[in-house]
Parts: sequence; structure tokens; C-alpha cells
Amino acid sequence: MSGSAHRPVGRRTFVLAATAAAAGTALTGTAHAAAFGWSDDGSHYVVDTGAQLVFKVSKSTGDLTSLVYRGTEYQGYGGMNSHIESGLGASTVGISQSGSTILVSVTHGTLKHYYAARSGENNIYLWTNKADTSVSATRYIVRVKKGAFLNDEPDSYTYAPTAIEASDVFRKSDGQTRSKHYSKRRVMDYDYVGWSAGGVGLWVVRSNHEKASGGPFYRSLLRHQSADGGGLYEILYYGQNQTESQRFGLQGPYVIAFTDGGAPSSALFPGTLTTPWADSLGISGYVPASGRGKVAGVGISGRNSAYPYTVGLANSAAQYWGSARSSDGYFSVGGVLPGTYTLTVFKGELALYTTSVSVSAGGTTTLNTIALPSSNDPANAGAIWRIGDWNGTPGGFKNADLMTYAHPSDVRAASWTGNVVIGGGGETAAFPCYLWKDVNSGLLVYFRLTAAQAAAAHTLRIGVTTAYANGRPQITVNDTWTSAIPSPPTQPNTRSLTNGSYRGNNHTFTYSVPASAWKTDTSQYNVLRIDVVSGSGATGFLSAGTAIDAIDLLA
Repeated sequence: MSGSAHRPVGRRTFVLAATAAAAGTALTGTAHAAAFGWSDDGSHYVVDTGAQLVFKVSKSTGDLTSLVYRGTEYQGYGGMNSHIESGLGASTVGISQSGSTILVSVTHGTLKHYYAARSGENNIYLWTNKADTSVSATRYIVRVKKGAFLNDEPDSYTYAPTAIEASDVFRKSDGQTRSKHYSKRRVMDYDYVGWSAGGVGLWVVRSNHEKASGGPFYRSLLRHQSADGGGLYEILYYGQNQTESQRFGLQGPYVIAFTDGGAPSSALFPGTLTTPWADSLGISGYVPASGRGKVAGVGISGRNSAYPYTVGLANSAAQYWGSARSSDGYFSVGGVLPGTYTLTVFKGELALYTTSVSVSAGGTTTLNTIALPSSNDPANAGAIWRIGDWNGTPGGFKNADLMTYAHPSDVRAASWTGNVVIGGGGETAAFPCYLWKDVNSGLLVYFRLTAAQAAAAHTLRIGVTTAYANGRPQITVNDTWTSAIPSPPTQPNTRSLTNGSYRGNNHTFTYSVPASAWKTDTSQYNVLRIDVVSGSGATGFLSAGTAIDAIDLLA
């Protein structure tokens, strides 16, 4: 179920397939598709797409109260509707039809929300315009009836009855952990999320996230299941481990799509979807394709071909990104709102270069080849030894892959302790991806120096990708020299390391170690101790901590 035709370079889908519903589980049918149109039953606007989908929107709240596909009702999670946030409450709701499009408009204070149906399609197109903080609206959730789809994916609560952190991280009886936070995927890695079972696929196709925050590498809620049913999310803004301020304005379209079990049409994917039929609907904040521009780059030189490169555009109003072509670094980012943006070139997830670009409606801003200065990439510095890669992620370190979809206490995690000896091979895989004050602070790294190396001062660098509770590394060499406690860099102030995300603000700590700290006997190991220091945080895995990008001793 890949649905990969006509897709932009570098984009990937996120298919979460589920097993069929348990035998004997009944989903009741309440309506059948007839002809395209709408009606008013007194409490709801009832929209028939003229295909196989009929849905209802509450006239008092704007909630989506019914999703009937092929005569079967799928809406319903613990008695709750599908809606913005946890429901807007009293709202002004209207409906209109323009040719082959029906538009339901919801107004709640300064927030405006829309549902659109197209004749002959099993899709619902949604837009949400949050103008300010007066209305809480950070997500849309499609609530799915219990028994429609069963799964045991990492974001499923179904088989994990014991809460171990807050009220949203759970442990199964076999020691594996589950949470709605454990999505595995960055925003740039998926086009849609959902389930498929019994010849029916239910998906949420994400928007282009131009008014969301966090950039292309951000991770947030995608879906979950529990004993009451399931939820599929479109995140409009998410505060967990967030690196940016909230943006405001129209987000969408994002799409609720039903299929015969396969993936949604690639024509709905962000970056591919065009909606000229919506240009004249009067959607608040809507900017058609003609009012947008493009940034294109001839190429990027000075790249390391072993890594993917991403180009991001961001300002206080919008964000965009695109993959650089592996052969020459060519990139193109389209559908951009007019304005001036900071353009950032990322190696992996590590920012190496920034510049300013301006975008005009209907225009293409063409950039000559961007030459990355060699000194901008910390990997180009000569090192006596290095643990990890300078790529902005803890990839390759012990437990790094697991931590995007499990809690650090998960039974599948290797021991968080254990010292490392340089020169034996496998140093990165032996070094834990995260360090905590209350778990594995004081980890030791053993290494030898030549006589010439021991006679000179050296710089030691520790790169981190995020930190919790101001956790940062202080180093001691051979129990004779200890660094000052470094100032904490700006990092998100919420949970991170325990909810599936290492993505924060990349920062490099540098320590100038004097020659007097080294052992002069070249047959002896020098010992580096790394402690996590902070006066905040709780205990265990919620004590002050940090995620490691790379550690090296410069020549």
C-alpha cells in the first residue's frame, strides 16, 4: 500500500496497517449513499458525497458526528465526536453548495473551520484557521468506533494497561511500552496515517503544515488506539518538545479519506494536492496557487554524499521544506506564501548553512549553487577520536532507534550504563544515545594518546540534539581536571527523551582541556568522565538529561 505515483523526491508514506476486526464485532450501518447533496435533519447537516460516504456535522458545535462508509458507521470513540481539539462547543455553523462542492463552515470566536465534500469522492477536505490564542485548537482528531480496526502498533494503548508515566505512557505485561506519542516518524517522513482492515481503509492525509511549527524533523501525535476505540490526528500545533513559537492562520486542506483498503490517492498528498475548486469558496485565509511562489536552487556543493540534505524555509508566519537531490543538491520548494524567509541547509538534521530569501506571488526565486563552507560541518575537523556522526541525530548510538517508539524503561532497551573503550570498534553502538543525571551520569570513556598528543592541549566537543530539565554535560579528565559547568542552551521545556523525540535545538559544548590533564605514559588509558548536571528535573528517566549527537577529541 505505497501509493507512490507522482510523488515529490524524498517524500515517504506512513502506512500503519492493522489486522482485521475480531470475529463477532459488529459495526452498525445507519445510512447509504444515494445522490450528491445535503439535507438538514434538524440537528445536523447531512452530506452525501454521491459515492459511498455520508457524514453529519452538528449544527450547534461543528463536530463531525457520523462517518458512514458503505453503510457502516465508523465515527465514535468512547461516546465522543470527531472535532477540533476536544470540541469547540457552541458555534455558528452554515452550509452552502457550489456546483460539485459542498462546504460546511464553522465559526467559534476567532476560529474558523471548514468541511468540504466533492461529488463522487469518498473524501472530506478540512481547513482550520486559528487566528490567535483566544481559542484552543491544536489538533483535529478523527475518533473511530471500537472494533473497527485492531492493532498493536507502538502508539496503541489496547494491549498496554499499566500507566508508567503521566497518563499517556503505558507498559504491557511483557515489558514493552506503548504511547500515542510514539509515532516513529518525522513530519517529512509521512503523507498519511490510518488503518486498513476488512477491505476498508480509513486515513487522514496531512496538510503541508505551513502554519504548524517545529520544521521537517518534528515528531508529534499521529494516531492511537485504546479500549474505547481509535484516533487519527492532524496536528495543527503541538507543544511537546517544540522548538518554535505557534504560528497562526489557515491550515489545510487535510483530508479524511476512505478507500477499499488500499492507500489513499497520491493526488491528495501534501505537495501534490491542488485545489482550484476551492479558490472561490470564500475560505478565510485561503491563498490560491496563483498567490504563492517558489524557491529553487541550482545545487549545493560541499556536501557529504553519505548523508541526505534538506532545505527548509521558515519565518514567523510559515514553514516549508524540500529534499536536495542526492546527485547535485538541486532543490525546489513550491507553494510558498509571499514573504522573506530564513533558508537553512541541513545535513541529516544538523543545520550547516543559512541565508535569507524573498518569495513573491507567482514568482520563482532562483538561487545559484550554494557552497557549504567546510568549516561549517563539525565532521570536517580533524579528530584524534570520534564517537557518533555529526548529523544532528543520535542515530547509531545505543537504543537510538528504539527511542522513537518506546519508553527508555522498555524491556527491549539495552542497558543504559556501560563504559566505552576507544579503539576496539563499535564505540558508537556501545555509547547510550541519552544520558540522565539519575540513570547513567558518570559514564566513562577510555582512550590512549601518543606522546605528542599528550604534550598538547586539546578541545573536546559534545554535540547534543535536545535536553530535558536543563541537563548538560560536565567533564572530568583523569580525576584531576574538571570543566566548569556550562550554561544551558535554549531547549524545549517539556518532556522529550521519554515521549519519542530527540529533536530539540542542536548545540555543541566545547571544553578546552589543558595538556597537564593528560597522562604522559602512553601505555595507560586516559579516562574521560561525563556527568549530567542540572538543578532541576525529577528522578529516574525524568531527571535532567540530554541526547547525544557526537563526541570527539580534536587533534
